[in-house]
Amino acid sequence: MTQPTELSAAQNTQNIQQAQQTQQTSNDQSAQNAQKSTVLYGGKGSRRVTVRDIGLAKERGEKWPMLTAYDAMTASVFDEAGIPVMLVGDSAGNCHLGYETTVPVTLDQMVLLSAAVVRGTSRALIVGDLPFGSYQEGPTQALRSAMRLVKEAGVGAVKLEGGERSHDQIKLLVDAGIPVMAHIGLTPQSVNTQGYRVQGRGEEAAQQLLRDAKAVQDAGAFAVVLELVPAELAAEVTRTLHIPTVGIGAGAGTDAQVLVWTDALGLTGGKMPRFVKQYADLRGVMSDAAKAFAEDVIGGTFPQEEHSVH
Repeated sequence: MTQPTELSAAQNTQNIQQAQQTQQTSNDQSAQNAQKSTVLYGGKGSRRVTVRDIGLAKERGEKWPMLTAYDAMTASVFDEAGIPVMLVGDSAGNCHLGYETTVPVTLDQMVLLSAAVVRGTSRALIVGDLPFGSYQEGPTQALRSAMRLVKEAGVGAVKLEGGERSHDQIKLLVDAGIPVMAHIGLTPQSVNTQGYRVQGRGEEAAQQLLRDAKAVQDAGAFAVVLELVPAELAAEVTRTLHIPTVGIGAGAGTDAQVLVWTDALGLTGGKMPRFVKQYADLRGVMSDAAKAFAEDVIGGTFPQEEHSVH
């Protein structure tokens, strides 16, 4: 009479093991499905995009857009549009502060602008730019500056320029728990020595760019901007690195693309760089609206009764 009982116990154990394996398989499949469905552009959710999401996007081959933003209202529009990453760039110096270059922009200004963009968004990963003079002295200065952007502005990551020369700064920031987006190729903060020209042309320059790309990856950067780099070289860098590349004037072979929003939406005015595609004419729209307002005031048609209080 003991044999059936022993068989029954063995069968129960086997059934439990099979059930556990089935549950584990189901959990693994659910995790894989969730990972695949967590798209960056237009994705839904109550949490912010993270650097891990950025890395997973490269693994599954998803391209993604990044726009600059410098104020809460503009950032809120881009956030509602589903833009997953916004850069509070020191390009604000050109676009909003009236400087000819990005060099005069200060860390205090970047903290103020970055905090506004963070307040205006709920989903996008906000990357704050470290301006010229805030990290060039060395890793310790870079850490102090980055901590201000993280603590005072609330950014999710910082960006700094330079390849091999910025390796130690990037490594210290990453070791301290601050995600870093690197920036190589044309680096606008070096305009006084580098000028505004394509970087990486010629064998020697191309090899240096590749070394810079590998250096920032080795230091722990979660992504790297490639600016004004030949398309073929940018594609090679993208294939070589396991971290995402973000192109601006670097062809279609990068993992992501970034544009300065005032260029992309037609607010800047004047001749645009070749790599800019203009998606709207905000300068024209705003000019027409301002003229219409002025004409209404001068002509006495504004305000009317419905615009008045009694």
